[in-house]
Amino acid sequence: MKDLILAELIGKMRAEMLQIESAAKSNKEFATDQEFKAESKYDTRSLEASYLASAEAKRVEDLKLEIQMLEEIDLKHAEKSDEICIGSLINLRFSGHDRLYFLIPTSGGTLIQIANQSILVVSVFSPLGDAVLGLRTGDRFDVETPKETRSYEVTHFQ
Repeated sequence: MKDLILAELIGKMRAEMLQIESAAKSNKEFATDQEFKAESKYDTRSLEASYLASAEAKRVEDLKLEIQMLEEIDLKHAEKSDEICIGSLINLRFSGHDRLYFLIPTSGGTLIQIANQSILVVSVFSPLGDAVLGLRTGDRFDVETPKETRSYEVTHFQ
């Protein structure tokens, strides 16, 4: 199942990257088109398009790095580990409900649907991801949120 989750995440990132690359190309063309040259000192359309194209190009580079990070995750190591690590699929109990979480270094907050199950991707840099690293089945831990302290129990992981 972890292979499917990872493939789904990579697919989503590649789709987003293609969409942003297309938008960046359009904005760059708009910014450099002579037909849209500034008509006055207050006409900043092409300058704004240039800024937007630059930001989009930066996002594309960030996505390429994130995809590379995902492709380098060693799921076999996570399967052999006796404690939660990057690449672990974790079942946590919170307030009497069990939920699945997939722990990786990027893409936190993404919700993936696999085989009629919802899996929330959690970054190791998030409070929940940081707190769960190194734990084992049966361990309990707390995470501070702005509104409350949440108590979790690791019921299973792989």
